[in-house]
Amino acid sequence: MLRRTFIFVLALAGLICWNGFGPAMGQEQTATKEDIRFKVAQDSIQMTATGLWKKVTPRTNVVEVEFAIPKAEGDDTDGRLTIMGSGGTVEANIARWKGQFLATPDNDPEETAKVEKLEVNGLTVHIVDISGTYLDSMGGPAGPKTEREGYRMLGAIIETDDSGLYFVKFYGPHKTVSENEEHFRKLIKSVKETGRS
Repeated sequence: MLRRTFIFVLALAGLICWNGFGPAMGQEQTATKEDIRFKVAQDSIQMTATGLWKKVTPRTNVVEVEFAIPKAEGDDTDGRLTIMGSGGTVEANIARWKGQFLATPDNDPEETAKVEKLEVNGLTVHIVDISGTYLDSMGGPAGPKTEREGYRMLGAIIETDDSGLYFVKFYGPHKTVSENEEHFRKLIKSVKETGRS
């Protein structure tokens, strides 16, 4: 009698799951991570990043916020995204970013880099897209450089009213950057000066 009751309970539990009260067969239960909202420029600029990225301690004190972007399958390293303010003109900084890629007979960043201009929440934003061999300098502009082939950089220069130019720079292996381009653009579209209505 006890055995029959046990079998009945097992059968009933299976029937409940089959009828939709439990996880459906063939469906994966995926966890979602909440977006990360943060501020820079003494809290005068607000942005929102995907929760799939990892906020980390900036490598240098001139960077206000930094994210590690998980590498795509087949890539060797994570991507890196930094946010900071700086001086100079928009044109000078775009030229500086182009200069961080090696010019070759097959790829001259001066010719192949893509630049677009858009309006985001009343702010002018310049998007720069460069691919090729990235000259990675861990010790600043004057430090030794490591050539990293097959890299891509997505950069944004944000013209703010109260904080001057702000820079969002995302670089890494081409596949990693490409797989996260949509998240990058959503981050840029979230930019807002907190004093604006």
